[in-house]
Amino acid sequence: MTRMLRISPVGVRGVVGTGLTAQHVLDFSTAFGTFLETGAPVLVARDPRASSTMVREGVVAGLMACGHEVIDLGVAGTPVIQHTIRRTGAAGGVSIGASHNSADWNALKFLGRDGVYLSTLEANELLDIYHLRKFNLVEWGAIGKLWAETGAIDAYIDTLAATFDLPALRGFRVVVDCCNGTSALILRRLNERFGFSFILINEKLGSVAFAHEPATTRDMVNLQLAPLMRPLNADAGFLFDIDSDRVAIASEEGEAISEEMILPLLADYFLPRHSGKLVITNLSTTALLEEVASKHGGTVLRVPVGRQAAIDAIAAHRPEQVALAGEGTGAVMLPQFRFVYDGIASMLALLSMLLERGQTLSRIVESYPRFRILKGQVPLVTKRIPALLNALREQYADGRANTLDGLRVDWPDHWLHVRVSQTEPIIRVICEARGAAPVALFNGLMETVRSFA
Repeated sequence: MTRMLRISPVGVRGVVGTGLTAQHVLDFSTAFGTFLETGAPVLVARDPRASSTMVREGVVAGLMACGHEVIDLGVAGTPVIQHTIRRTGAAGGVSIGASHNSADWNALKFLGRDGVYLSTLEANELLDIYHLRKFNLVEWGAIGKLWAETGAIDAYIDTLAATFDLPALRGFRVVVDCCNGTSALILRRLNERFGFSFILINEKLGSVAFAHEPATTRDMVNLQLAPLMRPLNADAGFLFDIDSDRVAIASEEGEAISEEMILPLLADYFLPRHSGKLVITNLSTTALLEEVASKHGGTVLRVPVGRQAAIDAIAAHRPEQVALAGEGTGAVMLPQFRFVYDGIASMLALLSMLLERGQTLSRIVESYPRFRILKGQVPLVTKRIPALLNALREQYADGRANTLDGLRVDWPDHWLHVRVSQTEPIIRVICEARGAAPVALFNGLMETVRSFA
């Protein structure tokens, strides 16, 4: 299992050494250097994993070998490099880091000129270059140069300050679990520059291990963050993945709130403020989103799971039509930062919502209709995925089937979704129902999926 290498339109990831090798890093980076237009610099940033320095060397070598000037932002999350690409007019960038995966994993995420993930056509072109090994290598005299940039995080914070009323948010008492990731660097600077008093835990940058699994899930919040809320008299708590693009939350009551609530909360806040009424999400996200969008005259467009599918959907609409987009993982693209999944911006937006409404986080969450979602996973050790999906379609033939991404089946008050993960060697299983949790449906579904494994 540890030998798995996952190649997707967004990039490539795997367990370093047995899955993702130095050769993979060099070849993919050289392919990306060939794919990009010459003339503008290419940005590189990394997370603090032990392997990220090694991976960075391969990325820089591949890009320079294609004649590109490379600007190294050092340790910084993907939102920072995306904002910097836009600010500097760079040709693109490579974000090194495996986000929610454990410390033995790493990944390359490829970003285009506007700081966005590659479209389907662009990703296919990049993969063709990689597989055919048609690299545009330059002679020694034309090899690119390497520069270091140390001000990217401050420039990113300037963008946040231009969007949110940061001084008005200083009154909140907030606890943040950084999970030894890049959010610590950003939040320390917010404390220093704007007088916030964020209480940071697990803020020391990790390398060979993290304080806990970097998953932005309700279960992880319940274990790590929620127990601290009442003792520290906090108004809200936030937990980030290593990359700072996903966030999970805890209420002032010490309740771990489902990661599925991030997108509906932000949709409820931003839809009245935006001319566009379209919310883009994937097939695995809570059905509460439709109810929130409908309240504001909005509609929800569901696409396959994966950031590249969301980018394709956004690109198919005029910018003013899309209010926001996101996933049920706590990753959201806000209208001010289109195409950027930004957990820090999501945190500031949620605090702005609390300030405007003058209510506690628990009171706001309680105001929504109750949906219960159950999530599971089964190791991907079978090649019988088509047979599994056919069996499930027959087993749940009384529902409305959607085969856009694995199999989703809908009924009036509940739904299920089974799909193969793009980022891990697992089969994901999700069920949701209005009211009580769909325990019987979930257990039966998991039993069927395991029978094929």
